[in-house]
Amino acid sequence: MIVVIGAGPAGRFGAMRLARAGREVTLVDRAGVGGQCLNHGCMVVCALSDVARTVRYARTMADLGILDAVPRVSFPSMMTELRKVQQQIGAVLDDETRQAGVSVCTGCEGSLDGRRVMVGSEEVDAEAVLLATGSRPAVPEVEGVDLPGVVTAHTLASLPDVPRRLAIIGGGLMGAEYAHIFHCLGSEVHLFARSGFLRDLDPRLREEAVKELHGVHLHEHRKLVRFLGGTAVEAVISEGKDGVTETGADAVLLATGLVPRSDTIQGVEKGPLGEVVVDDRMQTSVAGVFAAGDVAGPPYLTPVARMEGMVAADNILGKDRRMDYRFLPQSLTLFHELAWCSTDCEGHVSLGAPSPAGPGSFWSVPSSGTGFTKVVVDPEDGRICSVAAAAPGASILVSYLAFLMREGYSAGDFQEFLEVHPSTDGAFSLIRFADEWLRTRK
Repeated sequence: MIVVIGAGPAGRFGAMRLARAGREVTLVDRAGVGGQCLNHGCMVVCALSDVARTVRYARTMADLGILDAVPRVSFPSMMTELRKVQQQIGAVLDDETRQAGVSVCTGCEGSLDGRRVMVGSEEVDAEAVLLATGSRPAVPEVEGVDLPGVVTAHTLASLPDVPRRLAIIGGGLMGAEYAHIFHCLGSEVHLFARSGFLRDLDPRLREEAVKELHGVHLHEHRKLVRFLGGTAVEAVISEGKDGVTETGADAVLLATGLVPRSDTIQGVEKGPLGEVVVDDRMQTSVAGVFAAGDVAGPPYLTPVARMEGMVAADNILGKDRRMDYRFLPQSLTLFHELAWCSTDCEGHVSLGAPSPAGPGSFWSVPSSGTGFTKVVVDPEDGRICSVAAAAPGASILVSYLAFLMREGYSAGDFQEFLEVHPSTDGAFSLIRFADEWLRTRK
């Protein structure tokens, strides 16, 4: 029997891969099938962003005189309906997993100490183990962090309503997404970044993100000191070059990253974050024990977790498969999707243009808000080494382009490409232009 601990994307995909190969597989999770993506991460952001975009789009229509009012959001109803949809999706995932031949054990804790595997209080004999216990929110150790009203993505539903003033701690992707959501829902949002806001993002994408977050108060290069409050949080104390300041807040959302959930895992090598150390076959320091997904450390991306789970499963089955982290497509969900994929682009040629108007962005033309597209190509052979886009559907566009980039496609390979029209995709026409421009340079 093979034991998989954790039923999020990594564990579930790994378990199904193994079961479909004819192996006996037990999948263990204390909460249920779905993991962080379904319950606290991607799906929650999707749900809340859909509502936020609807409100923002209605506001644009009202400003243009097309609609006569902007709808008001019921936060309790939104969270109740969100949970119903999560349960519906969870049931589908659970059924799909069982139909693949996996024995699913929910409501019980799985743990490991070396090669000793426990399911609840019972030790089981496992020929191989896949650890996929995921991650949890990183919570800073500061005074007042336990005050009512200080929440994480895991406890967001405890807020009774949209806060009048919301402080978000964290200048990364999660902080940006929630800043956009709550600003659209009507909160006065203050976002605090320990260093620069979205500091690792392509500068053009960061510029677009700041533009889309117009109205959000960005506080960069500020150290979190403590939270103030009595029966609930009332303010954030931070320190920067201008000294110590106090910012009022009716709620605080901690978007300070994730840490691997490895407290039930012992006897294998771990890194400084508590992540289980693996090689490119997802093998740990203990023979027959593999790890995948967030418990193995960054980049904390659902598609990466799924792939890692399948790579681990293939190696358990005796195949020699390696994880390839090149050309990872990523996205940030604001009003538009901001998506990107890049590799080493030093010395290469960069071209950019506004994204075309299309479904979801036609009415953004008056405000010059249709987004943009950027591609970077190698001037020697036309190889595409980077793409970034801000537009409705940008994440789908970049996903396919990332695959083609990994396969070595160059700008010249797109001369016969036909895209769907109308769409908000400006990448392929820009790539064709890049090819024509490079030809004139030779």
